[in-house]
Amino acid sequence: MKVLGNIIWFLFGGFFGGLSWIAIGVVWCLTIIGIPVGLQCFKLASLSFWPFGKEVVYDASTTSLLLNILWIIFGGIPLAIGHFISGVLLMITIIGIPFAAQSFKLAQLALMPFGARVVKTRY
Repeated sequence: MKVLGNIIWFLFGGFFGGLSWIAIGVVWCLTIIGIPVGLQCFKLASLSFWPFGKEVVYDASTTSLLLNILWIIFGGIPLAIGHFISGVLLMITIIGIPFAAQSFKLAQLALMPFGARVVKTRY
């Protein structure tokens, strides 16, 4: 089911979600200071392309809090809004509810990407 969910997700919106993470990562990489932020965006783009079968685990630290605050100010809000709107639209149908859950997961991640690790689920 994870493979089928990922294929459907990729075809009907995941491709554009992943491209938006890559685009913001490229913009961050234009500056030397922003390269670590851009690299994190590239890692999270793969989650945006194929979210089923993966979950996000947060490890809080002072550094990640500071980076998350800078991230929200300079790039996280447009991504979070885009994922949130797509999640609301996907909630319209019963079939779209699992896809909406993935979109809301990505919206939360778009607000706090630092200190987050993507791990594979066992089920």
